[in-house]
Amino acid sequence: MKASTEKIRIEMAKKCMTTIDVCKKVNLSKTTFNNVLSGQSVRPVSLGKVAKALGVDVCEIMEVE
Repeated sequence: MKASTEKIRIEMAKKCMTTIDVCKKVNLSKTTFNNVLSGQSVRPVSLGKVAKALGVDVCEIMEVE
């Protein structure tokens, strides 16, 4: 499962969050979050955690293939 890097960065900017803020909010490793931001495929639970940290539905940050 891949995330839309652009959509995640936009949501982070709207909420004035850094990568560390997102990771701390949902106990996600920096490595995993960097994988999400680099467009690598990640586990659904990881993408779910990112969505939860940003306060959005996971469908809003998924990459449509």
